[in-house]
Amino acid sequence: MLANAITNQRLLDHLNTGVLLLDADLLVIYMNPAAEALLEMSGSRGLGTPFPELAHESDESTASLQESLITGHSFTKREATIHLHNMQAITLDYSVSPISHPETRLPCLLIELQGRDRLMRISREEQLIAKQETTRSLVRGLAHEIKNPLGGIRGAAQLLERELPENDMREYTNIIIEEADRLRDLVDRLLGPRAIPKCEEVNIHEVLERVCQLIEVESANQISLTRDYDPSIPELEADKGQLIQALLNICRNAMQAMLENPGQSERPALHIKTRTIRQFTIGHHRHRLVAQIDITDNGPGIPEGIREDLFYPMVSGRAEGTGLGLSISQSIINQSNGIIEFTSTAGCTTFSIYLPLEPL
Repeated sequence: MLANAITNQRLLDHLNTGVLLLDADLLVIYMNPAAEALLEMSGSRGLGTPFPELAHESDESTASLQESLITGHSFTKREATIHLHNMQAITLDYSVSPISHPETRLPCLLIELQGRDRLMRISREEQLIAKQETTRSLVRGLAHEIKNPLGGIRGAAQLLERELPENDMREYTNIIIEEADRLRDLVDRLLGPRAIPKCEEVNIHEVLERVCQLIEVESANQISLTRDYDPSIPELEADKGQLIQALLNICRNAMQAMLENPGQSERPALHIKTRTIRQFTIGHHRHRLVAQIDITDNGPGIPEGIREDLFYPMVSGRAEGTGLGLSISQSIINQSNGIIEFTSTAGCTTFSIYLPLEPL
C-alpha cells in the first residue's frame, strides 16, 4: 500500500533526524520538528529564512551548498561546529542531497541533521567513569603494596626504640614512626571515602549553604558569593557529610585559585546555581530527573595541560595543591550515581555536578 501525503508528513514529524528542504536560493521551505529543536527555531519563523542566517558554519560551507545545487553531488560532514541564529554553537553531523521538488520539480537541497553534542557528552562521561574505576583499582592495589611494608617499618622502629639505651637516639626512631604514619595517612587520603555512605533525605540547598558558610570563614570574606537556587528541587538520597565534603573541595579549590592569582584584577567571585534537568543521561543510565549544581569562579582557569587528567589523584594546577580534592569529590559523587564535569577559560571556570533525584 502506497503511503499518502498525510502518512509521509507524520513520519517526518516523528523522526529524530532533523530534515530541512532548501530552494535554489538556500531559503528554508520545510523543516520538521527535530530540525526546529536542533536549530532552536520554530517552523513558522524559520520558513523563508536564508539557511546561512539560521545555521552558519563558514563561507566555505555555504559555497559547498551552492556547488551541490549546481553539480548535483551529495556530501556529508561529521562533527561540524554550527553557529545558530541566537549565537549558540552546536556540533552536528549533516548530509546534503540535491533533489527535485516533488511538486514544482525545481532543484532543491535536502539536508539531514544529527545532533552530536549529547552523544559526545555521553561518550565523555563514559570515558570519565571508566577512568575513575581504573584509577580506584590502581590506587587500591598500590595502597595495599605500600601499607604492608609501612606497617613492618613502623613496628621495627617501635621495637628498636625500646632497645635504645639513650633517649637522644630515640629521636631518630620517632622520625621513622612519624614519617611512616604520614605516608599511611597519604595513602588513606588517596583511597578516598571508604565508609559505607549513610544515605538520608538531603536538601541540596542546605548542603550548599553550609559550604558557603565555610568558604566565607576560610576566605575572611575576600570572596563575593552569589546564589541562584531553584527552590523546586526535591530532596535527594545521599550521605550529607560526604556531599558537603565533595562540594567544599570544589569551592575551596576555586577560592584558593582566585586568592593565589597575582593577576586577578576583579574581586574574586564565586557563583552557585542549581537547576533540574529532565531525561538526562549519566553514563549508561537515563534519569527522569537530575539536579544540576554549577559552581563558577572568575579565577585564572585550569591549565590546558592537566584538563584531561584533572580528576586523577595527585594532579593539581597549584604549586601548593595536593591533587586529591577533585579525585575524592568525583568518587563521592559517583557513589550517588552522579558525575562532575567542567568547562574552563581564563576568567570563567564552571564545575557542573549532576545528581539523580530518583533511585536507579
